[in-house]
Amino acid sequence: MELHVLVGLFGSACYVIAYALVQLRKLQMTAKSYACLNIAGCVCSLYSLSFDFNLAAFVSQAFWLLFTLVGMCPGNRTA
Repeated sequence: MELHVLVGLFGSACYVIAYALVQLRKLQMTAKSYACLNIAGCVCSLYSLSFDFNLAAFVSQAFWLLFTLVGMCPGNRTA
């Protein structure tokens, strides 16, 4: 398996783990670790997309990363 595929799978795992932890109430959506898992997922997915490009997936990932970073800004956090 190629490296970019493994990196993309790792990114997917980050998303799934973050979502599972929130649903199991082990992690709050306002936690920095939740945002970091989302950022790792985005970055890994974007890296993978740089080898096997898909415009729809790229746009989705770019906005996911943008909104996660905006949400991490001190003025936008409630907890």
